[in-house]
This record gives sequence, structure tokens and C-alpha cells, in this order.
Amino acid sequence: MPDIVFGFDFGVKRIGIAMGNTLTGQAQPLSIVDAIDNATRFKLIGALIDEWRPARLVVGEPRHPDGAEHDMTLRARRFANQLHGRFNLPVELVDERYSSVVIPAKRGERIDAKAAAIILQQYFDDHANN
Repeated sequence: MPDIVFGFDFGVKRIGIAMGNTLTGQAQPLSIVDAIDNATRFKLIGALIDEWRPARLVVGEPRHPDGAEHDMTLRARRFANQLHGRFNLPVELVDERYSSVVIPAKRGERIDAKAAAIILQQYFDDHANN
């Protein structure tokens, strides 16, 4: 039976969530959590985890184009650690440089879930031969 995997594009204002499974190795946008406070964020994420029962979580790790870390790198890692601690699921970090850049977006369009799908697809592609 294939495992469901969630991908997250962490942001201070919004968190994009995507889902896919290990059989098809295809990611698709699922939801956007539009909450700033952690209690609301994790309540909404918990509801999706209860509904879909993913076996693994993947979080995008933002970096500068040269690979150097910045403030959001540390925030994304902290978010990944919180996911693991709250939901007791394995969490992996994936380099998300350029994930939002490759998405054609109209002004004002919220692309967070699409960015999460790109992050998750990168995870699937990186693990396809393992």
C-alpha cells in the first residue's frame, strides 16, 4: 500500500501544503494554512493529518542562491521540528531554492500550495532511485 506524504512551504504569514503518495510519486497542491499564530496553524495542519494520515512530512528549507542560510532557513527548521514533535511523524528537509520562482503567478495569486507541491515533487524525484 502506498504511503501518503505531505509537503510544506513554510512562510511567516501562510503555509502551503501539498500531498502525494509513494506509488505514483506525484505531488499536488492541497491547502494553504492562512494563520499567523501557532495554535491555529497546528490545529489546521492536525486536521489535515487526521484526515489523510500521511506517513512522512517534507518541509522546504529556504536558502540563498549560493546555499547560504538566512533567517527563514532557521524558521523552517524550527517548524519542521515542531511538526515532528506534535505529530510524531518523520520529517525531512528539502532544499527549496527557486521553488516559488518557477511558478507562473498572477499578481495577488496565492501560490503557497503550488510551491509546496514543487518541494514535495523534488523529494519524490530525489528518492525515486533509492
